[in-house]
Amino acid sequence: MADHHFDGIRIRNLYKIFGPNAASHVEAVRNGLSKTELNAQFGHVLGLKDINIEMPSGCIQVIMGLSGSGKSTLIRHINRLIDPTAGEVLVNGVDVVKMNEMELREFRRHQTAMVFQKFALLPHRNVLDNTLYGLEVQGVERAKAVDTAMRWIERVGLKGFESKYPNQLSGGMQQRVGLARALSNDAPVLLMDEAYSALDPLIRMDMQTVLLDLQKEIKKTVVFITHDLDEALRLGDQIAILRDGEVIQQGTSQDIVLRPADAYIANFVKEVNRGRVIHVEAVMAPVAPDHPVNGATLLAGSSIEDAIKVLAHGDAKDLIVVNPAGMPLGVVDLKTLASAAVTNN
Repeated sequence: MADHHFDGIRIRNLYKIFGPNAASHVEAVRNGLSKTELNAQFGHVLGLKDINIEMPSGCIQVIMGLSGSGKSTLIRHINRLIDPTAGEVLVNGVDVVKMNEMELREFRRHQTAMVFQKFALLPHRNVLDNTLYGLEVQGVERAKAVDTAMRWIERVGLKGFESKYPNQLSGGMQQRVGLARALSNDAPVLLMDEAYSALDPLIRMDMQTVLLDLQKEIKKTVVFITHDLDEALRLGDQIAILRDGEVIQQGTSQDIVLRPADAYIANFVKEVNRGRVIHVEAVMAPVAPDHPVNGATLLAGSSIEDAIKVLAHGDAKDLIVVNPAGMPLGVVDLKTLASAAVTNN
């Protein structure tokens, strides 16, 4: 079957089994042999089972799961730090699994950039020299590399710190350097493995905001790994939730909070700040033909929390939800909003 070209990353029928005869066990796993049985009977470990994910270009794809779920194994397949046992990893239509050594080196160097949890900065290099490290490896001339690096240092909020060394910076600032270094490479795919997990909650929120603001402008294909549901819901255009090497659910933050696929995900979701995640479209009622036009409107895509704020500070009884062209889509009132913010229906 001819594959129509897909911009972004498409993972198809991906299996990873750890052990000396991995390939010989794929068929058994495909036919239902469990992770526990594979380990007990054959001493092999099932890392990933039949992963199928499409990550459109220019979006943030979050891969979420607890430790041991396979999320770090999965992200390492995208730049082939790990070879799959079976399956395809297509990046902009090219299968990374089939690349030879030279193609793979070029691909890693120009198509992907990675941001790690541990920052991985070189301690003997200052901020500027850490940021332009990738460009230096690519053989870009110094003046041009400095120029590019300084632009990104400024964009991530580190202007004035370029001659500081990593040990003079806080964790949040070191992570900004890691991000600037990845962005200087100008690779279309940005891989972020638990990038913010080591940071304090407030700094973490800051870094999420930095990424969301940058993404509006740079529109990379970002694959972001986390074990934190709030982070996943805040960042992800799409989210895939892994458990024991399998994808349990894929969708938008709306899908996952409003329609959890099973008890495992429902359990995750029940602690979520629903008012911040759920959009007004999910709870609006149809507009009655005789509804008074009171001028109180709210753009579709706004959160329940946004809507409550507007109603709490104005004198309108309800809000008309409109699309960007101003066409009315539905109506919400305070009671509907408040109940959606606190209950799981």
